[in-house]
Amino acid sequence: MSLSFAHAELKPSELRSGYADLGRETKAMQDDDTANPGMLSVLEGDGLWKAKAGATNKSCADCHGDARASMKGVSARYPAFNEKLNRSINLDQRINLCRTEQQQAQPFAYESKPMLALSAFIGRQSRGEALNPPADPRMQRFIDAGKARFNERQGQLNLSCAQCHDDNWSKQLAGNVIPQGHPNGYPLYRLEWQSIGSLQRRLRNCLIGMRAETYEYGSPEYVELESYLAVRAKGLPVETPAVRP
Repeated sequence: MSLSFAHAELKPSELRSGYADLGRETKAMQDDDTANPGMLSVLEGDGLWKAKAGATNKSCADCHGDARASMKGVSARYPAFNEKLNRSINLDQRINLCRTEQQQAQPFAYESKPMLALSAFIGRQSRGEALNPPADPRMQRFIDAGKARFNERQGQLNLSCAQCHDDNWSKQLAGNVIPQGHPNGYPLYRLEWQSIGSLQRRLRNCLIGMRAETYEYGSPEYVELESYLAVRAKGLPVETPAVRP
């Protein structure tokens, strides 16, 4: 496929969370932990954090202690480079590495209830922290690949991510405001899904909407996109678990 790069890349001064485009009721739902349906997953994740698992009979807390301290700011720094795998990994993949290597337990399936719960719980500890992807030169090739994919026209509709989220943000599409497409709220609860979901699920939905080929959850293509999106949104506050339409 040919690459078509947008000419209206976001400036830092233009960065705008999808929260800004929410209606009053949806904002209130996100702001109130007792009304935010994503908090049910966070509570489940709290239990998973303390639960012993695997051949080592260890919990996350056995290694990391109180998540409120040890996990503060962690999700704001992912995706990050993993030396053993020699590639960029996202937070879900880091969780599974801990499960297989430290707990000697079975990895969670991508998009499974326990994976989303533990990811949401860890993400919740960084709420309000600015997205701060690592300034690691080893990440650059993955960021560049994600940027190329973001700007690539795909599918039967011959559209790119950038055409919506760089060139036409704040405009209307089918009655909805086009957001800038930032990752700062994930995992988040979508009213459309009536459930919590990962950024990769949302990327998959976009590809389906473009009538383009999707990738397997956890694929390098999705992680590359996540790596670029984190850099693109640098400085926005973590909102996990956000609520979106």
